[in-house]
Amino acid sequence: MKFGINTFLFTSPFTNRSTRLFRQFKAWGFDGVEIAVENPADIDPGFVKARLDRHGLVCTSVCACFPPGRDLRGTPAQQRATVVYLKQLMNIANVLGTNIVMGPLYSATGRAAAVPVPEYRRQWRTVRGHLKTICNLAEAQGKIICLEPLNRFETDFLNTVDQGLQMIHEVKSPALKLLLDTFHMNIEEKNPAAAIRRAGRHVGHFHASASDRGTPGNDHVDWPAIAAALKDIRYSGAVVIESFTQDVKVIARAAAIWRKIEPRRDDIAGKGLAFLKKTLK
Repeated sequence: MKFGINTFLFTSPFTNRSTRLFRQFKAWGFDGVEIAVENPADIDPGFVKARLDRHGLVCTSVCACFPPGRDLRGTPAQQRATVVYLKQLMNIANVLGTNIVMGPLYSATGRAAAVPVPEYRRQWRTVRGHLKTICNLAEAQGKIICLEPLNRFETDFLNTVDQGLQMIHEVKSPALKLLLDTFHMNIEEKNPAAAIRRAGRHVGHFHASASDRGTPGNDHVDWPAIAAALKDIRYSGAVVIESFTQDVKVIARAAAIWRKIEPRRDDIAGKGLAFLKKTLK
């Protein structure tokens, strides 16, 4: 099991200059970095890979970002642009040396409004069709597409493990798996550990996030139960800390971070990693 850190905790957007963070990530003891690519033109993937290698880190995954307008259930133009974006991320993942592209790939984050059931079903069919296209490409390139259920305040489309499993069943591609996040599961699942077990072999990536987006371990998530569930499904992929603070303004607004959750941002990374290594390994 490798432990990683999502770059959103420290910067947005991630650029070539952001690689200066890698030295500190390594000093804390992380094995890898989850790189959030908001705009593919912001980075030179070859340069980023060289910097990862220099610091003895791997890219655990490429994090897809879905601001307003990037939406597989949006307008036809938005849908086309989003498919192109996801293809670009797979190419970037090739250079960075990871096989995982992950995120809430179905919709713009924050798009949450009640729609009639027939409209929801239409959106579901539209997203399913695009995911089939993306997964066909992923299969050819040896990539895994990890779909992330988000909580009800961030999406009205896909909130639970069971919904994610239904999409996997309908897409019928070995390239489609789930990214599970303890923050979202804490809100949406009756029993997060049981949800992990239901997902089983379909879990392709994992976010260890505190119940308040602060430091893992300094919260009310039942971490021993999470650890037992991951062990039961024989999960051996990356475990990534994904948290947000007020310091990164764009992400703070998107994730509704209106107050200082921890005294020091660095504690989320450093103390969170120490806790996860002790608890999950």
